Formats: sequence, C-alpha cells, structure tokens
Amino acid sequence: MSTVLWHIPVSHYSEKARWALELKGVRHERRASPPPAHIAVALWLTRGAHHTFPVLDIDGRRIGDTTAIIAALEERFPDPPLHPDDPAERERALALEEFFDEELGPDARLLGFHELRREGDGLREVAATLLPGALARNDLALSVAARAAGSYVQLRYRVDSEEAAARSRAKVLAAFDRLEEELDAGAGDYLVGDRFTVADLTAAALFVPIVGPPSGPALPPAPPTFAAFRDSIRERRGFGWVEAIFERHRGEPIRP
Repeated sequence: MSTVLWHIPVSHYSEKARWALELKGVRHERRASPPPAHIAVALWLTRGAHHTFPVLDIDGRRIGDTTAIIAALEERFPDPPLHPDDPAERERALALEEFFDEELGPDARLLGFHELRREGDGLREVAATLLPGALARNDLALSVAARAAGSYVQLRYRVDSEEAAARSRAKVLAAFDRLEEELDAGAGDYLVGDRFTVADLTAAALFVPIVGPPSGPALPPAPPTFAAFRDSIRERRGFGWVEAIFERHRGEPIRP
C-alpha cells in the first residue's frame, strides 16, 4: 500500500490530516509544494476537484478535503475510531467538525497571515518552512519566496484589510465561545461522549495558529500584535483545553 500526504507544513488543515494519520498509525510519505504552486498540484492530483492541500493519495485514490480524508481513514483503518459508534453522538461529532472547519479554520488562517504580513520578517519565517534544503538558508531565495507568499495571501485571503482582520478576530472569539459552551454541556474533557473524537481533533488542530500549543506543529514566531492577542485569551478555558488535548493525544510535535 502506498500512502502519500500532500501538505503545507504550517497549515492547520494539514495538521488535522497529519494528526489523523499518525493517530491511526498509518505509514505514509509527506510531500510539500510551496504556495501558490500547490494549487496546480492539487488540481492535477484531484482532476480539478480540489485546489488546495492537504490531498491524501492512498493506493492511487486522491482525496481532498480533511473531512473526506478522515472518513476514508475511518473506513480503511477503523482503530482507534474517530467517529463515534452511537448514531446521535456521531451526528453531533460530524456537526462540530463542520462548524470548526467552516467557522474557525478560515478566520484563524486569515488572522495569522494578516499579522505575519504586517511584520517585516514574518513571511520569511513561513517561506523558510516551505523551501527545500539550501534554498531555505539563502537570503535571496527567502526574499523572493516571502514576496511571492505576500502577494499570494493577499490575493487569496485579502489579508491586508483591517476590517477583515477584525471580523476574523471576532469569529475566533466566537469559536472559543462555542467550544466552551460544548465543554460546559458535557460531562468530561471531550466534546462528544467520554473519548477523543473527530470533533476534538478538528477543534484543537484548527485553533493551532491562535494557541500555538507546545505539543503542536512548529509555527513562525508570533508578531507582537498577534502575541498580544494570544496573551489576552490565554486564561480562557478553551485555550487551556487546546493545549491539554495536544499534550494528551498528539504525542511528539511535527517539525517540518
């Protein structure tokens, strides 16, 4: 069996897929293609169905979208399960997965790139995680890659808009509200039932750019304004929950 995950090392959606693969003990190769070249690769791999990473190639079947990736892994590698057996709990877990995918993920990304783009060397740090080998240590290559990354994230996400950043900040806080409401409604440390599910994995992974959990993937240094925002929410229950979930279930951090 040949399994390849096409991913972006700093992407929180890629972290969601990496986490699921590692949790299930699936041996796989990881390949990266720096933005915006990854768009062409994703389109080619999925025959036009998806234009971004991650894409999972498992025995020639190319799967885009992290929800579909996890569903395919559940079918082929059922242990440990991420989807609850109980129909009502499964429905709730999938609903929470969709909520955090749609209502948190895009805004956490926009806010992170907004702050990195404002910071002089922020995108150079991102570029260094994407370039191979010696290029990651070459000043000229890093400068060119950082400029390209800045143009790409502006065109794709409009990250230079203060109004958009303010909306994303509000959406992130609303996602923390929802997370904490769900935890308060439950009887334990998990969002659905009494064990780790796709709901917990998704919420924790997509909060990565905001929380920066020590057991999570390596991230570029937070610009001062972003660090101040992070500090302002550090005492929230949801913030501590993300760190604890990573510590308990992620194991060793991924280092691109």
